[in-house]
Amino acid sequence: MVYGSDAMILVKIQDNSPRFLNFVIEESNKGRKVNLDFLDEVREHACINSEALKRRVELRQKTKTTTLLSTW
Repeated sequence: MVYGSDAMILVKIQDNSPRFLNFVIEESNKGRKVNLDFLDEVREHACINSEALKRRVELRQKTKTTTLLSTW
């Protein structure tokens, strides 16, 4: 090798990956439909978790505020 020249490494490129070769469009569509069926449930669960977190933060903030005010 000569100083300042770019080194090139030969890489063997595979034509198709196993993931590509085993892909079946019908199974993919079935899986997508199942995921869409559960989408409403997942959103509802996320909304419940979000509301619970808001209430815990609010409760914690109220207790900090009342504790702080009572010490004065």
